[in-house]
Amino acid sequence: MKKLVFATNNLNKLKEIQQIVGNEYDIIGLKDIGCNKDIPETENTLEGNALLKAKYVKNNYNLDCFADDTGLEIEALNGRPGVHSARYAGDDCISENNIEKVLHELENINNRKARFRTVISLILGNKEYSFEGIVNGKIIDDKIGNEGFGYDPIFIPEGYKETFAQMPLSEKNKISHRALAMKKLIDFLKSTI
Repeated sequence: MKKLVFATNNLNKLKEIQQIVGNEYDIIGLKDIGCNKDIPETENTLEGNALLKAKYVKNNYNLDCFADDTGLEIEALNGRPGVHSARYAGDDCISENNIEKVLHELENINNRKARFRTVISLILGNKEYSFEGIVNGKIIDDKIGNEGFGYDPIFIPEGYKETFAQMPLSEKNKISHRALAMKKLIDFLKSTI
């Protein structure tokens, strides 16, 4: 089984990706390579942040790796929180704070269209590749569900009646933005290696 580093310390993301990938690759996280650093996301785009993290691992550990960045883009908020999704309510905030801020900003707004967008940057050898996954949906008024993480309790994907947080991980992983981007990455790896 081939090893591939996923440049994350987020155990929820790591678990989600491992389930999506299955037995194709042994996906390991930053802790597995002895990197306990939280790589700063200082770029102003999802693409920039994903590449920044992948380059950090390649430059400091000389390992092939991939990194992702995900944003919730809400139409009525001109695409916010977007690249700032993880820290929308401030640098030391938790998901609950981010959700509260979004719901407050959407009070009395009828347009609830939103999308999750994930960008994955892969560095293989000395080449860089990029993959994107998008799932459209809407933001609801109150949190529902206990699964998932982040904004999952307030996001209902298009064509569904339940939030990502109401879905078992196995169901979410069939349709999520991260799953779509990962499928492109895996298909690429299968055709390349």
